[in-house]
Amino acid sequence: MDTPRKDIHNSEVPVVCASCEARHRGVCGALNPSQLTALSRATTRRRVPSGRELYGEDRDNCAYANIISGVVKLTKMMADGRQQIVGLQFAPDFLGRPFATGSTLSADAATDVSLCAFPKSTLERMIRETPELEHRLLQQTLKELDEARDWMLTLGRKTAAEKVASFLLLIATHSDPEQDSDSAEFELPLTRSDIADFLGLTIETVSRQLTKLRKEGTVEITNNRHVRIPDLDALAELAGA
Repeated sequence: MDTPRKDIHNSEVPVVCASCEARHRGVCGALNPSQLTALSRATTRRRVPSGRELYGEDRDNCAYANIISGVVKLTKMMADGRQQIVGLQFAPDFLGRPFATGSTLSADAATDVSLCAFPKSTLERMIRETPELEHRLLQQTLKELDEARDWMLTLGRKTAAEKVASFLLLIATHSDPEQDSDSAEFELPLTRSDIADFLGLTIETVSRQLTKLRKEGTVEITNNRHVRIPDLDALAELAGA
């Protein structure tokens, strides 16, 4: 567990919180220094390797977490055993459902993930005591709802080319949300099979569309996973954004 050491420049904020992106842009931004100190005493930093399950469907989860880095894949299991990717989460998203008795989804590390985890009882007590924290969680929930509705449009109405462009745009804009350049560079967090699952396409169709985008110069792909988008506006136009 990280010791809530005090920063010499700000004796009220623990060092572990002062440099944390989840504090500045995530739900912890609603907490004052004393509340951050109290939460940090119960906090554990975890690094989870790619492919590891974070929590399972229909299981009671005893902890919540802020995503510090990496990408988390949310999946839903059907009755016949088939699995569908229903969402992705990025830093500094909040992982878990407060006050729920169990999870309706499974969460897996799509890449190596760094988490700041805290006990369920600690956070739920702070939510009851801190209206600003509850408000911040509601804001994030509504943001995720808006993104889910946008993704319903992508899956229901867009062409295969628009779907693949929309996926790349999603990763590009979430890999570094504070970047203000016209380009982006990132590692694909999903395999071709997972991308096909997420988009409702075949692996062959995904590969064809990526090859087409590469030949047109819209994307640059090296080592099969490293992607550079030289012009985000051009990609957004192809995505129908």
